[in-house]
Amino acid sequence: MTNSSIFTDQADLPPTTQRPDFTPANPYARRQFDDASSAMPKLEYDDALIHKYNRSGPRYTSYPTALEFKPIEAGAELDILTHRDAKTPLSLYFHIPFCRHLCYYCACNKIITKKNSDAGDYLDYLKREIKQKQALLAKSEPGKKPFVKQLHLGGGTPTFFNDDELIELWQFLQTQFEFDAPSEQGGKGDYSIEVDPRELRETTLEKLRELGFNRVSFGVQDLDHKVQIAVNRVQSEALIQGVVDEARRLNYNSINIDLIYGLPHQTPETFAHTVARIIEMGPDRLSIFNYAHLPDRFKAQKQIKESDLPSPAEKLTMFKQTITALTEAGYQYIGIDHFAKPDDELAIAQREGNLHRNFQGYTILGDCDLLGFGVSAISQINSTLYSSSGASASHILQNNTDLDAYRADIDHQKLPAVRHIKTNIQDRLRGYVIMNLLCHDYIDFKDVNQKFGIDAITYFINEIQQLGDMQQDKLIDMDAAGIRILPKGRLLARNVAMAFDTYLAGKAKGRFSKVI
Repeated sequence: MTNSSIFTDQADLPPTTQRPDFTPANPYARRQFDDASSAMPKLEYDDALIHKYNRSGPRYTSYPTALEFKPIEAGAELDILTHRDAKTPLSLYFHIPFCRHLCYYCACNKIITKKNSDAGDYLDYLKREIKQKQALLAKSEPGKKPFVKQLHLGGGTPTFFNDDELIELWQFLQTQFEFDAPSEQGGKGDYSIEVDPRELRETTLEKLRELGFNRVSFGVQDLDHKVQIAVNRVQSEALIQGVVDEARRLNYNSINIDLIYGLPHQTPETFAHTVARIIEMGPDRLSIFNYAHLPDRFKAQKQIKESDLPSPAEKLTMFKQTITALTEAGYQYIGIDHFAKPDDELAIAQREGNLHRNFQGYTILGDCDLLGFGVSAISQINSTLYSSSGASASHILQNNTDLDAYRADIDHQKLPAVRHIKTNIQDRLRGYVIMNLLCHDYIDFKDVNQKFGIDAITYFINEIQQLGDMQQDKLIDMDAAGIRILPKGRLLARNVAMAFDTYLAGKAKGRFSKVI
C-alpha cells in the first residue's frame, strides 16, 4: 500500500489551513463562536460500528500505561525529585484510602474501617511525606516554595477526614507550597475533592469552599434503590439533590457527578430515569463509567452475582440513551466517559485546544508535574512528558499500595515510591499522539514533525496502514495533514489510539475494560 492510497483524495478536501474545525494558530483548537454551544464537536452513535469495534483497551491516563511499571531502583525517586525542573508548576494529588462501607463495584485502592483514629494517624504520615518531598523539591530553588496550580483529594473517601483534619492538611500545605489564586480570583488555581454524599457533615462543603476548594465531585453511581442495595451504596435522591444544591449555593465553580452503567439490576428504563433526574440537578460535569466486572482482580466484586448484571446489549442501550439525553440537554462530550456543559472550563479547554489528560483524568492544566501523596498515589515528573524538548526522560512513579508498608517507609525516612516507569523519546512521541487523539480528536503531522524532528507519515506508516479499516468505516479521516477522528469515531477514540501503542501486543484482555 502506498502513502497516497491510504489518504482521502486531496481534491475532495479544502486546503488544510481553511478547514472549518481548526485554526492555523493552534492545530488542536476548534473554531470559536459567540454562542459556545454551536462550537460543540459533533458526536454520532452507530450501532454497527460500536459492535464491530467494542473491544477491550487502555484508558490512557498515561502512556506508557500503569501496566508497564517496574520496581524502582534504589535512590531513583530522590534523584528524580531533586533534579525536577523547578519552573514547572505542581499538581498535587492526595489519596485518602479509607471508607466506612464497601461498595461492591469498586476497583479503587481502599481500606474499610469505621475507626476515626485511622484518619488522624494517616494525616500525620501524609504531613511527614509532604515535608520529606518538599525538602527535595526546594533544593533546586533554595528559599522558595514550590508553586502549585492544582490539587485533588481522592480515595477512598477524602471526607473520611473530619473538618478539622481537612483544615489541618490544607493549612500545613500552605507552609510548604505557594498556591496559585483560585480561578475565580483571577488565578488558575484548580482545587478539587471527591465526596461521598453519605459521608458529608453539615459544615464540610462550606469549610472546603472557605479554604479555597472550587470544584467538587459527588459519587452517585445510580439513584435506583434496588441497584443501590445490590452494590451496597444506599443514598436517597433527596440527599443527592441536597448536596448539589448546597454546592451550588456556595458557588463552587464546577460540580461533577459520577454515574456507572452496567451495575446489577440496572435496566435501560431505570438508568434512563437516573440520568433524567441528574440532568435536572444540573451538574457542570458528568462522568459516565462502564462497570467492568472483574471479580478475579477485585475481591469486592465477588459480592455481585453475574446473573444480576445487565446483558451487553442492555449496557449498550443504556450508553446510547445516556449520550442522547446528555447531548440533547446541551452537554458537550469531552471523551472517554466525560461530559461537560459548554461553559465549563473543561469544555472551553477542549474547544481552545488546551485539554490534557493524566492520572486525574481530563484536565485544563497540562503544564504541571503531578506529585502524589499517600498510599498507592501516582506521580508524573517532567512536564515534557509528551514532548521531545527539555529533559531527556520523564518519570511515572507509584507509592507503596500497602498501608503498613507505606507507613514503614515513612517511619524509616524512606521515600515511598516502589514502582517506576522511565520514558524514552519514543514513549513521549507516541504519548503525544495518543493524548492529542483522546483530547482533540486530531493529530497534526506538521506539529509532530516540528516537535519531534521526524517525518510522521514515514515514521507511522505501519500504524496508518493499520487504521485503514477505520478510514473505510468513516471513523477517521486521514490525509497528508494528519488524522482526524470523525463524529462516528469519537466514542471509539481509544481504538484509534491503540494503533500507536507499542506495548499493547500480548496484553491479556482481562486487564482492560471495554471501550464502550
